[in-house]
Amino acid sequence: MPAVSETDYGFLRQVVYSISQNVLDPASDYLFDTRLSRVLQSQGMTELEELVQYLRLRRNPLLEHAIAEAMTINETSFFRDARPFELLRTELLPKLIELRKFSRGLRFWSAASSTGQEAYSIAMLICEHFPSLAAWNIRIEGTDIASEAVGRAQQGRFHRIEMNRGLPARYLIRYFDHVGDDWVAKPELRRLCHFRQANLCAATLPFRERFDVIFLRNVMLYLSQEVRATLLAGIYRLLAPDGILLLGVAEQPPDPAPWQPILAGGTCYFRPRCDL
Repeated sequence: MPAVSETDYGFLRQVVYSISQNVLDPASDYLFDTRLSRVLQSQGMTELEELVQYLRLRRNPLLEHAIAEAMTINETSFFRDARPFELLRTELLPKLIELRKFSRGLRFWSAASSTGQEAYSIAMLICEHFPSLAAWNIRIEGTDIASEAVGRAQQGRFHRIEMNRGLPARYLIRYFDHVGDDWVAKPELRRLCHFRQANLCAATLPFRERFDVIFLRNVMLYLSQEVRATLLAGIYRLLAPDGILLLGVAEQPPDPAPWQPILAGGTCYFRPRCDL
């Protein structure tokens, strides 16, 4: 069959955008060839041209969603960019704990949790450094658009190479069990972490209750300015008035007016401005 045309790649980019609002760079079109191989196999196809021709003739929401999932960037690691976690440990969490000493509850949201390393990193930080919270109502929510990633996060099961990325050696033995070729998070971590599939660019976000800390890191890099603004407006409504928003190191709110940036510990976090 002929090589995939630029028009076909453009069609696939539009499919991804329609589902996830992920703006893909045409320079990365080659990724379709590798990342969609399992999608092609599931449909009994061998070439991308077959897939494009099929979708041009008929809508298939399940297949379109599978394409968007396959093209989602699930780059993650334990304690990725250690500075926000260190700031949580030394400054932010102690203050929140004092503020919540009567309600005795804290809610965290890893908004693009991928296979769960960020959420489990929060859980380990709490178990390791704040043992007094064992009697509190602590809930760490993780969401991701990719169902396969969510399934892996729910299992809390990681390959050796994943364990070697950012996880201190002492945590490996203390918080994971060696099962076959993998490592599985111990029950004390899994009790804190809850994962579900969710699209951050859907009409409504998947929660109604407010959060004390929201991790929304390395997500907006792939979204248009309009979509970023809509997402951050939803995040603002879900963050407690004294809550904390953590973005990626290269990310800023598209509309800075609702947010107060605070530099500390070599990183930046945001609080909602409550005087709007």
